[in-house]
Amino acid sequence: MTTRWMLGVLLWAVIPAGAPNCNAGEQPMENPFWREFDTPFAAPPFERIKIDHYAPAFERGIERQLAEVAAIADNDEAPTFENTIERLERSGELLTRVGGVFFNLTSADTSDELQALAREINPKLAKHRDDIYLNERLFARVKAVYDARDRATLGPEARRLLDETYRDFVRGGANLPADRKARFREINTELSVLSTQFSDNLLKQTNAIALLIEDEADLIGLPQSVRDAAAAVAAEQGHAGKWGFTLQRTSWTPFLQFSPRRDLREKLFKQYITLCSRGDELDNRDLAARMAALRAERAALLGYATHADYVLERSMAATPARVSELLDRLWKPALASAKRERAELQALGEQETDGFRLAAWDWWFYAEKLRKAKYDFDEEAVRPYLALDKVSQAAFDVARRLWGVTFTLRTDVPVYHPDVKAYEVRDADGSPVGLFYADYFTRGSKRGGAWMNNYREQRREGGQNIRPIIVNVCNFAKPAPGQPALLSLDEADTVFHEFGHAMHGLLANSTYASLSGTNVPRDFVEFPSQMMENWALAPKFLPTFARHYETGEPIPAELVQKLQRAKKFNQGFATTEYLAASLLDMAWHTLRDTTVREPLAFEAQTLDKIGLIPEIASRYRTPYFAHIFGGGYSASYYSYIWAEVLDADAFEAFRQQGLFDPTLARSYRTNILERGNTEPPMELYRRFRGADPQINPLLERRGLTMSQSDAD
Repeated sequence: MTTRWMLGVLLWAVIPAGAPNCNAGEQPMENPFWREFDTPFAAPPFERIKIDHYAPAFERGIERQLAEVAAIADNDEAPTFENTIERLERSGELLTRVGGVFFNLTSADTSDELQALAREINPKLAKHRDDIYLNERLFARVKAVYDARDRATLGPEARRLLDETYRDFVRGGANLPADRKARFREINTELSVLSTQFSDNLLKQTNAIALLIEDEADLIGLPQSVRDAAAAVAAEQGHAGKWGFTLQRTSWTPFLQFSPRRDLREKLFKQYITLCSRGDELDNRDLAARMAALRAERAALLGYATHADYVLERSMAATPARVSELLDRLWKPALASAKRERAELQALGEQETDGFRLAAWDWWFYAEKLRKAKYDFDEEAVRPYLALDKVSQAAFDVARRLWGVTFTLRTDVPVYHPDVKAYEVRDADGSPVGLFYADYFTRGSKRGGAWMNNYREQRREGGQNIRPIIVNVCNFAKPAPGQPALLSLDEADTVFHEFGHAMHGLLANSTYASLSGTNVPRDFVEFPSQMMENWALAPKFLPTFARHYETGEPIPAELVQKLQRAKKFNQGFATTEYLAASLLDMAWHTLRDTTVREPLAFEAQTLDKIGLIPEIASRYRTPYFAHIFGGGYSASYYSYIWAEVLDADAFEAFRQQGLFDPTLARSYRTNILERGNTEPPMELYRRFRGADPQINPLLERRGLTMSQSDAD
C-alpha cells in the first residue's frame, strides 16, 4: 500500500530550493529545518532533529506560506498562470520540509511525544489548509486564470496543474456561502482530530502482545522462523524466555496457518477481529461512526450525494456506480469459489475430528494442509530460498534490467533508525535518480502494514531537476543476530509491491511536485506497485535470485513448478475477504445522511446483505480499517482490485514479448512511471497498452472464471 505524508491535510508538496531568510535576532542553525539540509543528497539530518524542533518549524512554516499566499492574493497585477497558479504551487517549502520528516516518522518510528505532537499539529494544519482554500481574494485570482484557460497558451502539464488547482479550491469549499464555510471548517478540524486518534489507538493495540506463550510445547507445528520472531517480540516487550504474538498480520497469520492448537488459534483470531472494539480507551467504534457521519455532511455541503461521489470524482472509476459494477462482477464468482473451498476444508477437518465444524480461525490451518495434499506444495519449503537481502536485490535487478537503474548502498547518509538502509539511485547514463531508504523490520514504534512514502518530491525549478527521496517501509520479523531474514511468498510479493511504488516516485519526471510521481488518482497509484509484483515469482526470473540461504543452491525447478501450480489455490478466500472490506468501505461512504450508526451493527447488516459466509471475516473490520479511517483510502479501498485489472492486462504484453523487453520497458517508463498526474491516467494507460484494459486476465489469474452453475 502508498501514502502521502500529509494524508490530504496540506495542499502542495514543494521541495526546498534554497535557504530561507531569517528574521533579525534568529539563530538559524539551532533548528535544522531553518535551512536546506547540508547532508548528502540533502537528506534529513535525523540525528540533529529533536522533538522540540518540530513545533516551531511547523508554526513558522504556516506563517511563511500564509505570507506567500497573501502576496499572491493581494497582487495588483492581472492574474496569470505564472503569478498565481505557479507561485501557489511553489509556496510552502519550509512547511513541506518539516512535514516530510515529521509525518514519515510518526508512521515508521514514532514515540509518545511524536504522537502527542501530531494530535496538536493536525488540527492546525487542517485550519491552515482551509485558510488557503477559503481565501476569497486568492480564489478570485485562481478562478480568473481558470476562466481564461482557453485563451491562454499553456502546455499540457501547466493546463493540468491549472485544472487540478481550481478543482482543489472548489472541493475545498471556496464556492460555499459564509455560514457553510464556517461549518466546513469545523468538520475538517474534527475529522483531523478523529483520524489521528483512530490511528493512535490502532497502533497501540496492534503492536501489543495478543497471545503470550509460556510453555514451549504450545508452539507445536510452528516453523522455527515463526518461533524466533515470537521470542524476539516477547523479549522486546519484557517477557524474555517466552513467545509473543501481536496483531501485526506478519505475526498472527503464521500462527493460524501452522498451529494445530485450535483453542489458541481461536483465542488469537478473536483478539484480531475485536481490535479496537473492546470498550476500553482504545475503542475506535465511535470514532469511525462519527467520521463517516462528518464525511457525509461535508459531501452534502459541497453538493455531492455522498462522500464516495466526492472522492471518486477524481478517480479513474469516477462514480460509485462504476465501482459497484466492478465489485459486483467479481463478488459472485469469488464467493462461489470460496464456498467450494469451504466444502473442501470442512471435509478435511471431518477426516481428523468427529463432529468438526469449520470456523474462521480454522481456515488458514486447513488451507495449508489442503495445499500440501493437492499440490504437494509446502509454502515453508520456499522460505529458505527467499532471504530478504536476495529478494530486495532482485527488485533492484529488475529496475536495472528494465531501465538501467542502479542502487548503491550509502553508509554516509543519515538514517532515522539503525535498521534503515540508504541507497543512491542512478540512471543508465550515470545521472542521479534519487535517494532510496529501505526500512523492512517490525518494531513497536512502527504502525502496521507496508507502504511507500517520500521525504522529497521530484520537480523542476530554476533549471534544475530536483530528485526525490523515497522510503519503503515493511513489517517483517527481524531475525536473530547473524541469521538471515527469510520471507514468505506474500512477504516477497510485498517487497516488490512497495518497490513498484518506489520506482513510480523515483522515476518521476514532472515540472510540478503536486503532479509528480505517486500523486495520481488513488485507483491508479496501485497499478505500478502491483505491476512490479509480476516479476517477483515469474518462473523465468525466480531462480535467478532464489537461492538457499545456507547452501547457495538455486531453488529446485520442481519446487518452482509446484509453486506455479498452486498459485490459484485459495483465491476464493483471498478475493472474498478483500472484496468484503471494499464493499464495507463503500457502504460507509455511500451514506446519504449524517446519522451516527452503531458501527458493528451497520457492518453486520452490510456483510449479511452481500452474503459473506461466517467462515470468512472481512479483511478489515470497521474499528481497525486504517486505510479508510486513519489513512487516505476512504471510498477507495476498491482501488487495489481496480489496479489489478490494469496490471494483469498490462503484464500480458511482457508475457508475450519478454519479461525484460527493452521497447516495452521504455514505453512503460515514459508513459506510466515518469508522467505522474500530468495527464488523465486512462490516456497514459492506453498510450502504453494501445487499448483499454480488459478484465479477463485478472479473472484468469485468480481462477475466477465462472462456471454456468456459478452464473445461475
